[in-house]
Amino acid sequence: MLDLAFVRENLGTVEEMLRRRGQDPAQVLGDFRAIDERRRQLIHQAETLKAERNRKSEEIAKLKKSGQDTTALMESSKSLREQGDALEKQAGEAEQEMRGILAGIPNVPHESVPTGKSAEENTEVRRWGAPRAFEFTPKPHWELGEQLGILDLERAVKLSGARFAVYWDLGAKLERALANFMLDLHTREHGYTEVLPPYMVNSQSMYGTGQLPKFAQDLFKCEQHDLWLIPTAEVPLTNLYRDDVLEPARLPLSVTAYTPCFRSEAGSYGKDVRGIIRQHQFQKVELVKFTRPQESYEQHERLTHDAEMVLQKLGLPYRVMLLCTGDMSAASARTYDLEVWLPGQKLFREISSCSNFESYQARRANIRWRPEGGRKTEFVHTLNGSGLAIGRTWLAILENYQQADGSVVIPEALRPYMNAERITPKKF
Repeated sequence: MLDLAFVRENLGTVEEMLRRRGQDPAQVLGDFRAIDERRRQLIHQAETLKAERNRKSEEIAKLKKSGQDTTALMESSKSLREQGDALEKQAGEAEQEMRGILAGIPNVPHESVPTGKSAEENTEVRRWGAPRAFEFTPKPHWELGEQLGILDLERAVKLSGARFAVYWDLGAKLERALANFMLDLHTREHGYTEVLPPYMVNSQSMYGTGQLPKFAQDLFKCEQHDLWLIPTAEVPLTNLYRDDVLEPARLPLSVTAYTPCFRSEAGSYGKDVRGIIRQHQFQKVELVKFTRPQESYEQHERLTHDAEMVLQKLGLPYRVMLLCTGDMSAASARTYDLEVWLPGQKLFREISSCSNFESYQARRANIRWRPEGGRKTEFVHTLNGSGLAIGRTWLAILENYQQADGSVVIPEALRPYMNAERITPKKF
């Protein structure tokens, strides 16, 4: 969320920012100035009446003390109270309307972010690794998984419907090995603290990270409870420090978690229907950082590097893309996407998004820090990235390490976790 004073004083800049993001300022902001002015007038009027009522209360007390009649003053005070209550209600409604507008304004993109409407206008920053030259036609993961007997989409449909998967034997073990490998790497070498958070959170948590109210259709809600299934561990990890004040010695604070993620994939009907690219439930290792504002872009580069190291240690070719204004999430000020090469599909696919939200989430969740020697608190900057999405890493290994005989070689980094060097066909 942006600061109200900033929007008020820089409305033209905010309107231009919305146009850069491909949004209509009138639809996002509405009649911002009129609503803001009405809100301020109502607050002023309510405060004026309250002060007048307090003055009359003091006068009534004096008159009572001296034994004089206070009937007229008490009637006047009662009228003031009723008027004040009505004004405070109207002011509260105006405040809610203003908060609704502010909640719908996306973050201001960093100056380095290119202007664009879609993913086609993202900028490639760098590449790592060369795609393997196959002496045969590589298969997509859904064919490999079925032939190896480790990926079962038919039984998943029987259990839950479309966009779910069942993993068997070394397929299940590969998923678990990837999670352990990533967590060990991030905690032992990159300085993150592992957390096991709840997989359901309340509405306030979803609001804090920006999923609510705008993106409710993308989420799974538990009926009759104020609980939502998490779309990513970013939500519980970031909200660990909601309404907290962090001491400077704790910053930057880095946490990681392995959790399932649940997404309705609203609006994605017909996209990526084959395989496990787009699922209602998938697992992910998440990286979250809380930093001083002046250090957040340095930490953004570091967090992106931490995610890249997973791909490098697994020997998976990838590229880093700087997202344009039209392809970034609403909460992000700058985002790098890591896209892994999938030879079976002959394309790059996103496997991690690493974002700097600056103070956007911290303002919504009221996460602050106290600068050294200062009395006044400030909002921290929050960052997060996938480190990595397990399912997409799983399928990237199948496609990149497939062999002519139909087997899949297990990357060396994972062999200590799997007690195996190769996945060969097996039926269950």
